[in-house]
Amino acid sequence: MKLSGIFASITTPFDHNGDIYRTKIEHNVCRWNVPSLAGYVVGSSAGEGVLLSHDEKIAVWELTAKYAGAGRTLIADVTVEGVREAAELARHAGRLGYHAVIAGVPNHYRNLMYGPDSQMLFYRALADRSPVPVLIANTPLTTGVDILGDTVATLSQHPNILGSVETGTSTVRIRQLLEWSRSGFQVLTGSAVSLLDALKNGAHGACLGFAAAAPYAAIAVWEAFRTREEEAAADWQERISQPSLLVTDIYGVSGLKHALDLNGYYGGPPRLPLAPVTPDAREEIAKAFEGFSGKT
Repeated sequence: MKLSGIFASITTPFDHNGDIYRTKIEHNVCRWNVPSLAGYVVGSSAGEGVLLSHDEKIAVWELTAKYAGAGRTLIADVTVEGVREAAELARHAGRLGYHAVIAGVPNHYRNLMYGPDSQMLFYRALADRSPVPVLIANTPLTTGVDILGDTVATLSQHPNILGSVETGTSTVRIRQLLEWSRSGFQVLTGSAVSLLDALKNGAHGACLGFAAAAPYAAIAVWEAFRTREEEAAADWQERISQPSLLVTDIYGVSGLKHALDLNGYYGGPPRLPLAPVTPDAREEIAKAFEGFSGKT
């Protein structure tokens, strides 16, 4: 399976009681089907996956799969602390028609997970048990655990480990991983702020929360790079850098959901204990997203 293009790491809509807002999943997914997104990552950090019960994750996966457009690649985030739970979730995702799963390295016992042996044990055990290919999510700024390039290269030899998504790491690392890993191993970026640099370093595509709020803008960087329109690619990258930073590193999921509301999608409230963005933050995000709409 080839992963190429822009994947939206989609949000999970909640109503004001904190329950999953099922009709808004349909609303958002049907709208995301219009631009040429490569697919959806469901239940990730952008989707508040850590705040979802297992049953809720499966319900969100099922509804997203139901409404996803033809040809969209579906990736379920199965990040949990244990192999047994992750594998169980992966089996559910496979039964729902998901094409791959993605998992971050366990980090509750982070002092025991720094070493390559523990990391490789987790991913190999998950890949052995998963009915669909596995992607490694390396997000050291979130987890506090970095997966060394040598470790990823070794894991790439497992036939059911498809690739890696690098978020918050150097874009040069992407080129290194591609050089060190087996042929066919795929590396994507999870950082919109450095999307163009990642593509220049060989990234096959990107999994971006920003693409849930402004898919056309993210796709514009990809298409301009793909067609070698260097000035256009640089222009679009400059346009998305500050807005993407606001809805990731600065204001996080709450900011991302507000950006969705601005652009004709349903963002809605985050789930407690996350709080909605402040009025000042809302104004800052609105200003940064001027010129971005559901069609740009």
